[in-house]
Amino acid sequence: MTDESLKHDLARDFYSVWHPCTPRRDQETTPPLLIDRGEGVYLIDREGRRYMDVISSWWVNLFGHNHPRLNAALTRQLEKVAHVMFAGITHRPAIDLAEKLLSLAPPNLSRVYFSDNGSTSVEVALKMSLQYWRQTGRAEKNGFFHLTGGYHGETLGALSVCGLEMFRAPFEGVLMENRAVRGPDCYSCPFGLSPESCQAECFGPMERALEEEGGRTAGVIVEPLVQGAAGMKMYPPVYLKKLQEAAAHAEVHTIYDEVAVGFGRTGSLFVAGTHGLQPTFLCLSKGITSGYLPLGATLAGESIFEAFDGDFAARKFFIHSHSYAANPLATAVACETLALLTENDFLARLQPKIDAIGGYRPLFEQFKWCGEFRQTGMIAAVELVRDRTTREPFDRARRAGYAVYQEGLKRGLFMRPLGDVVYFLPPLVISPGEIKTMMETARTCIAEALGQ
Repeated sequence: MTDESLKHDLARDFYSVWHPCTPRRDQETTPPLLIDRGEGVYLIDREGRRYMDVISSWWVNLFGHNHPRLNAALTRQLEKVAHVMFAGITHRPAIDLAEKLLSLAPPNLSRVYFSDNGSTSVEVALKMSLQYWRQTGRAEKNGFFHLTGGYHGETLGALSVCGLEMFRAPFEGVLMENRAVRGPDCYSCPFGLSPESCQAECFGPMERALEEEGGRTAGVIVEPLVQGAAGMKMYPPVYLKKLQEAAAHAEVHTIYDEVAVGFGRTGSLFVAGTHGLQPTFLCLSKGITSGYLPLGATLAGESIFEAFDGDFAARKFFIHSHSYAANPLATAVACETLALLTENDFLARLQPKIDAIGGYRPLFEQFKWCGEFRQTGMIAAVELVRDRTTREPFDRARRAGYAVYQEGLKRGLFMRPLGDVVYFLPPLVISPGEIKTMMETARTCIAEALGQ
């Protein structure tokens, strides 16, 4: 591939493509990688340069790029049927996937509603909750609680339960009115406690909200254990246990958004199942197909499902449709993804990798720009700050995280920091040697970008 050909294609991209979450001016100085193929944990560009996919291509890739078993599952289904609508029609991959998900999910969940991405899996849960209360004679329960720092997608419904101003501010005038409740913030704990020993004293605001407004509230939505877009903010499971008890007492639905943290990211298949929790709704996407194809799933219990029963004239059924819901190709690959996750003690064998990532904590904590190194399972993050003693952040104009990203490209790491939070969320198949390369190279990138 000649330099001129590469420049030509990048110019075509610049003048015709609108990239997500990317200021146009950034593309003038740092053009997007023109990826030609993938191999394991690496992306390979048109000129053959290899980049370790440190963030699993926005958290979706579980088993590396170009996995032979996932490729084979896709090919087998492609020879049968690529797509068919899911109203009045069903197919084996969707049935198999629904049964497998339910066998692995908390036991109170008994039905799977398929959609096509994470935002819509959340939209489905919100709409099901509202319609459930309306059809059971509780129409006054018509709002939701969400946590500060929470993120659940970028459709208008999902943005209405978003706790991040950056995402929701442009659309405030048209969003459904819901209530933001101060959530856990272990990085800046107001009680001066550690996640290892606290009893979620920070649950107080949610407890009061449920006591005061539970009668008018349909549900509360959370990202269990890790608030991703907020900068990989992490908190202990005791918060979720308190939430389950308080929400049940207030007769409020709990919606677990495990779009980002499900399928092994925290070290277990689902946060809810590991800690004995029983959410009303469980929202899944991203890793469900290991990044091969878009697919979303919303799991609910039988009592929710039965509230939608009735003859056609009653119009109690769930009127919500997606052209690509339960796409045969996507569900076939998802079935193979779950097979890989549940075979040969795969999740149990992640522990040495989790320990290896955590072993680099001292490497970052010695660094003067490190406000905190935090980790939950296979997710780790470094909070970059101007002053580690006071935890004063960098000025936004400094773009410290972006500078680290640029250094990573020079050294074969594809990182995309969340503001000034450099995080690691690699494919689960990353090797110990690749973990060493990832962590040590990232440390070098920070040093080069910000100084020792």
